[in-house]
Amino acid sequence: MVAILANIRSLHNVGSIFRTADAVGIEKLYLAGITPAPVDRFGQIRLQFAKVSLGAEKFMAWDALARSTPAILKLIDRLKKDGYKIWAVEQSKKSLPYYRATTPRGSGVALVVGNEVRGLSPAILKKCDKILEIPMRGEKESLNVAVAFGIVAFHLLNSH
Repeated sequence: MVAILANIRSLHNVGSIFRTADAVGIEKLYLAGITPAPVDRFGQIRLQFAKVSLGAEKFMAWDALARSTPAILKLIDRLKKDGYKIWAVEQSKKSLPYYRATTPRGSGVALVVGNEVRGLSPAILKKCDKILEIPMRGEKESLNVAVAFGIVAFHLLNSH
């Protein structure tokens, strides 16, 4: 399993996702759009990131993409050609509860999560094979992106 972090703005959220991705065994993280990398432009570890990731950036493979939606769409196309199923975590009229999804045998999954406020763009959602959502029972309509990533990633790890 790989993951695409599309336009996530918070260093804390990205650091948390790195830590969770390491725990789940994610092969690689793709940092797309405005998603911050673990290191700054001088190659120094970002302190806010390291505070949450607890060193996971030292173990996780990651790649930063160009800061544009076309770069994300191109990555999705490449992953599809490589046999990955593209699954978004997003609320949508086409979404299904995450717990109904089972990891397909013989192909990998690329889990896509998006911006804390706007979520994933319609162009990205259109390219996804499935859209998974976490049903909410309380007054709030969504969870923090790092928490949602953790719930779905651990579910997929254990579902075959």
